[in-house]
Amino acid sequence: MTKSYFGTDGIRGLANRHPMTPEIAMKVGMAAGLAFKRGNYRHRVVIGKDTRLSGYMLEPALCAGFTAVGVDVLMLGPMPTPAVAMLTRSMRADIGVMISASHNPFEDNGIKLFGPDGYKLSDELEAEINRMIDEDLTPRLAVGAHLGRAKRYDDGGRDRYVEFAKRTLPRELSLDGVRVAIDCANGAAYRVAPDVLWELGAEVVSIGVEPNGTNINRNCGSTSPAALMAKVQEVRADIGIALDGDADRVLIVDERGEVVDGDQIMAVIGEAWAQDGRLAAGGVVATIMSNLGLERFLNERQIQLARTKVGDRYVVEHMREHGYNVGGEQSGHIVLSDFGTTGDGLVSALQILAVVRSAGGTVSEVCRKFTPVPQVLKNVRFSGGAPLEKARVQDAINAGRDRLGEGGRLVIRPSGTEPLIRVMAEGDDSQLVNAVVDDIVGALKREAA
Repeated sequence: MTKSYFGTDGIRGLANRHPMTPEIAMKVGMAAGLAFKRGNYRHRVVIGKDTRLSGYMLEPALCAGFTAVGVDVLMLGPMPTPAVAMLTRSMRADIGVMISASHNPFEDNGIKLFGPDGYKLSDELEAEINRMIDEDLTPRLAVGAHLGRAKRYDDGGRDRYVEFAKRTLPRELSLDGVRVAIDCANGAAYRVAPDVLWELGAEVVSIGVEPNGTNINRNCGSTSPAALMAKVQEVRADIGIALDGDADRVLIVDERGEVVDGDQIMAVIGEAWAQDGRLAAGGVVATIMSNLGLERFLNERQIQLARTKVGDRYVVEHMREHGYNVGGEQSGHIVLSDFGTTGDGLVSALQILAVVRSAGGTVSEVCRKFTPVPQVLKNVRFSGGAPLEKARVQDAINAGRDRLGEGGRLVIRPSGTEPLIRVMAEGDDSQLVNAVVDDIVGALKREAA
């Protein structure tokens, strides 16, 4: 049986170890190029990357693969994931590629693929490419004048994305007089994000904009917002914006230096768009991990909350299938399909700024829409077997659900990337929530042992 190279978000792993090697990257380029060759014309791929050292290794390998099957390559240089998705569509490329491991440490890297519509690939297309990676593609390689060409398009791609992002802010709104602190995580948005904010009139204080190949996401960005929280207070900023390494997720920091998470961001945008008549399908899409407080807040305003499995791809799939235009995750993946096909941290932050400016209040006043319900998450590591199927574990889970009742939630799920079982419970009584989680974790540990 062919090993699957693709995980829940493209191909990812330790750089220069299988499958994140130059050899596999070249084969991915060949396979993806052949999978998207649809007619007798010059096919085109756009390739972006974040600032990891290993990007210098993987980018030329991908270029070699694509050009070998006759696909022309435009190399965008460091560029946010949502910018690659947008440019794939606007430049009529056949494929978009992002070289990034998102919020992972610099030692990792990944390859994300987008179709010509700017969306991540279907399972069927991934399976086709996966199969071809292990095949001998030599007979299908291009020869002579049919080989592809590769060229850099760094400034052109950045300029296009800057203009695109600026246009998502309502024309009558300006950021004049707003002091913005932004943390770009030493990642893909280190140039474009501060440029967008400055061109919109803001006074910009930037941190996390000195990438050296090894410092992406290190003690900075949305996964480590402490540096931004301190900077906001130091410079008395009106708002802080924390992006992750590939800028597809965002957290907000209010003027007091306190974090506003993805659930609050969805509440702010969902309510504002509903009031303006812009909210599609009458609701917001979030995952099973979003706080019960968000669901209650939206329901009180006759806004539905639809829940999906964990992962932004499942949020996007549900949005496309049912016509929603606002969705996201507690971690800060916010998908606004009026503007893009994937999470866009910068564009989401601009929508928050638009609401704050229109409301005339501070970020802490406008963006604290609900008090989160006490939520506890614990992980249990196991070495094999199926502890969730054991009778004692099932008894503990059923007892926990009964104790929480209709006023609480219990989510038990295996991790998609590690041998972990995640146990999450929430409800109004924090002591009860902790007790329920501890009982289930105890049962799991006994079976795992």
